[in-house]
Amino acid sequence: MTEMKLKKKLKQALLGAALLAALPAGAQDVGFSQFYANPLYLNPAFAGTAIAPRVSLTYRGQWPGLVSAFTTISASYDQYIEDLHGGIGAIIMSDRVGDHGALSTNMLGVMYAFNFRVSREVNISAGLQLSAMNTHLRWDNYLRFPDQIDAELGFSYTTGAQPPDKLSNWAIDFNAGAVAYGKKWYAGIAASHLTQPNVAFYSEDRVPLKLTVHGGGYINVAEEARRQSSIGLGSPIISPNVVYQYQGGQHYFNYGLYLDWMPFIVGVWFRNGIQNADAFIFQVGVQQDYFKVGYSYDVTVSKLANSTAGAHEVTVGVLMPVPEHKKKVRAIRCPSF
Repeated sequence: MTEMKLKKKLKQALLGAALLAALPAGAQDVGFSQFYANPLYLNPAFAGTAIAPRVSLTYRGQWPGLVSAFTTISASYDQYIEDLHGGIGAIIMSDRVGDHGALSTNMLGVMYAFNFRVSREVNISAGLQLSAMNTHLRWDNYLRFPDQIDAELGFSYTTGAQPPDKLSNWAIDFNAGAVAYGKKWYAGIAASHLTQPNVAFYSEDRVPLKLTVHGGGYINVAEEARRQSSIGLGSPIISPNVVYQYQGGQHYFNYGLYLDWMPFIVGVWFRNGIQNADAFIFQVGVQQDYFKVGYSYDVTVSKLANSTAGAHEVTVGVLMPVPEHKKKVRAIRCPSF
């Protein structure tokens, strides 16, 4: 076996050992870069705030430069129901890490958000989400450990590591949130994992509570809000945003700025923790009629920059025609990606 191949095998083994060691540790949620392309994941209070039926699809490939990257897929649907005075929604997510998805986390959530008007200019949506979570470990032939490696033959030995008593865990979880918004601004807060479900394989370990605070607004560059130009572009709009998240002792600050020049949208974000910078996020999207497609790339600037190759994220959204309602309901106006 060549030295290069041996190093690759050793990296796989170390990843397997690290994955096994991490199983009892407090889990961290997936961090999407296109926050508003996946609104129900950001805050359940967004359910129904677009008024029209909405479908959102997201794929995220994180750290493809590693031997085994992190892959996440999510899909959601929500709409406003006049008789319920609010919105309903559902979200499905699957997160896989390790060789062939050795460790996977799957979630199905349903939510309801009550929408009411505080004043002529301010609306509030308050949401609650119920979720079922499953963590699954693929042990045989998918995890590799250092004690399996022969310097000449590669993986030739049987590991001494012992599998857990069960390879699949189920748990019930709750999220809650609220969003306030006007014509040109929006702000919200959300709390995820209120029950802190146990997802460990070897001992009790609970998913730590996650707190999210987010807000932003719209600034019209032109005097007329959405005047059509001679080349078919809308008036340019700048949208500054901030998203703060805290989970398991870790702080994440995200600062972003969008340029919405219909049908094109571009954005740039910067993400950092308390002590270290993490990544720049560059986004581009197209929105036409009822469809939108977005792409973002995370440029890692932390100590992992030379080995992770950043992260790719692709989103697709469908916003169906707004149904007629007996009374006027204001839709939230926030970025598409």
